[in-house]
Amino acid sequence: CLTWRGQANRRDLIERFNISMAQAAVDFRTYLSLTNTPPVYDAAEKAYFSTGDHCALTEAGPEQVFELLDGKAKSLGASIPLPTRVMDSTVVAQLYRAMNGERDIQITYTSMTSGLSDPQWISPVQFHFDGEAIYLRAWSYNHEAYRDYLPIRIMKQIDMKTRERPAPLPFDTDWNSLVRLWIRPRSDLSDAQARAVRLEYGFDDKTHLLIETRKALVFYVVRRWRLNQETARLELEMTEQLDT
Repeated sequence: CLTWRGQANRRDLIERFNISMAQAAVDFRTYLSLTNTPPVYDAAEKAYFSTGDHCALTEAGPEQVFELLDGKAKSLGASIPLPTRVMDSTVVAQLYRAMNGERDIQITYTSMTSGLSDPQWISPVQFHFDGEAIYLRAWSYNHEAYRDYLPIRIMKQIDMKTRERPAPLPFDTDWNSLVRLWIRPRSDLSDAQARAVRLEYGFDDKTHLLIETRKALVFYVVRRWRLNQETARLELEMTEQLDT
């Protein structure tokens, strides 16, 4: 509240966290003992107000910020509904057990390019998340390569077949390689547009935004940041290989 609304009182804590007045008072005192930029108390307003040099103790994502700014508004249309991807816990649990036990598992997977596939053996090694969906990275015996699978596209079976790995898995070079992505405003923007993009994405005085990630996840960064779209405001200038 102090960071994004610029003000807060004990009532805000009580309503947000469903705690007692006494607990809210304790929490406020704890916060005041931790912050290096204490807020100023206004007796007339019965609230604390942040100062110009206020620094947040923790960072908040855009969803949390909007929740604070939206307050008690009940009007329809303040935020758009997001699509929901529902994973089957039965499938995920079996994938996890196979991964944890270093075993292969047989799945039937629906691919967007080839459609429903025949049963195939994979060896799960890692779950990862791109901000929208959870993926399973696994060794594919059919393709003889590491591939990413969406658990929601794996056909549900109560008891999926598993087996011991016939041999140690190959080293996953892409997963174990780190890269640095050099991102800048798109080169065909006007100077004014480029300045606006730098402000929007927090470039400050930097020429590029630098993102470090695994080589295996570069595809997801490009797609998530919409760097591959014609209407993108940012572009990937260079991918730098890092020592691991």
